[in-house]
Amino acid sequence: MSTTFERLSAILARDYKLAPDQLTLDAPLEGLGIDSLGTMELLWTVEESFGITLPPDQVALPTLGDVVRYIDDLVAAQAAQAADAAPGPAAAPTLGTP
Repeated sequence: MSTTFERLSAILARDYKLAPDQLTLDAPLEGLGIDSLGTMELLWTVEESFGITLPPDQVALPTLGDVVRYIDDLVAAQAAQAADAAPGPAAAPTLGTP
């Protein structure tokens, strides 16, 4: 199973034509040539690729590591919400005594 960083790096290499050696956790997105519009486009791709829903609030994500942590937090929060919303096991029917 690949890590969030590995998956995100693959997206960046594919969509932004970035070399893997440029992609480090402390790499600033602007230094990679990704401006605020590019960040939004990246997050839309992340939403689809990771199967998560992004909140409407804008978040400051200055580095690649910040994006990774943001994705991990959303994945964990949304998985917990899904688990809480899932119905529990159905109770076995009981037979009453006559």
